[in-house]
Amino acid sequence: GTQQLTSAQVRATNLLLVTFLLGRVLPADPVLRVVGDRAPQELYDRVYREMGLHRPVAQQFALFVGDMVRGNFGKSLVTGNPIAEDILRYFPATFELATLAIAIGVLAGIPLGVLCAQHAGRLPDHLARVASRAGHSVPIFSLGIVGLLVFYANLGWVAGPGRLDVAYRYSVPEVTRLMLLDTLLAGEWEAFGNALSHIVLPATLLGLVALGYVTRMTRSFLLWQLRQDYTTVLRLKGLSESAILWRHALRNAAGPILAVIALTYAYLLEGAVLTETVFAWPGLGMYITDSLFAADIPAVLTATLLVGLIFM
Repeated sequence: GTQQLTSAQVRATNLLLVTFLLGRVLPADPVLRVVGDRAPQELYDRVYREMGLHRPVAQQFALFVGDMVRGNFGKSLVTGNPIAEDILRYFPATFELATLAIAIGVLAGIPLGVLCAQHAGRLPDHLARVASRAGHSVPIFSLGIVGLLVFYANLGWVAGPGRLDVAYRYSVPEVTRLMLLDTLLAGEWEAFGNALSHIVLPATLLGLVALGYVTRMTRSFLLWQLRQDYTTVLRLKGLSESAILWRHALRNAAGPILAVIALTYAYLLEGAVLTETVFAWPGLGMYITDSLFAADIPAVLTATLLVGLIFM
């Protein structure tokens, strides 16, 4: 237990150090972001000292760690709000999108991986592998643009960018800030349908990315299980390949598969930057992107730290 605690402390310290160093190598001057390009040198120097940038780097890092531990993330230079409030406002949108996407990826990916393992080297396996690799390899921003053109602009099957139409936006109280859940709690069924229509396309596209990875890894783990001695004994006992796969091999491969699902979910939770940008989804990825373009370094560092904590 002590070794695990020490290891976690080391990882947390490394994460804080990397995040701090990122703030020092980004090609942006946080002082200019505050005072503007035409500020006099006296004002620039005063703000420079107030931000602690005149201190030695080691001392700046110690102050940075202290602020992070106390939850003092500062204020966003863009919104003027405390960064913690911004994160709490933006992260639920990413959580909702990522949760639906991982559900799609897992519910479709695991059966597809079992199918690939059952028909390894044959046509169903090749077709499923090609489809899963395509879902994992095609750039998500191109899939998003094509999806909007086809299913929104041409067919009108789904709603456009954003989480909710303006007509419903102010009629739904923000209780959990999860739009699907808030509309259900409010009993606004039309608003729920509208929110579902907005999320279904980006969640499905992200789900395809998760599906591709989950399928390939499930197939690999199951093929390794099928080469073990216990499967030979089960075949000699007369069990079918389907029963061996679903009842025994899949259960024994559950640990590694769950690890893959967890890592994929963390990847989605970090803020699907390109997906959220294409679909104007007000989540963590868009918050990081907007903050980065605006040189809002405190917001970028705090969001980056949150991403690292999610993976840890």
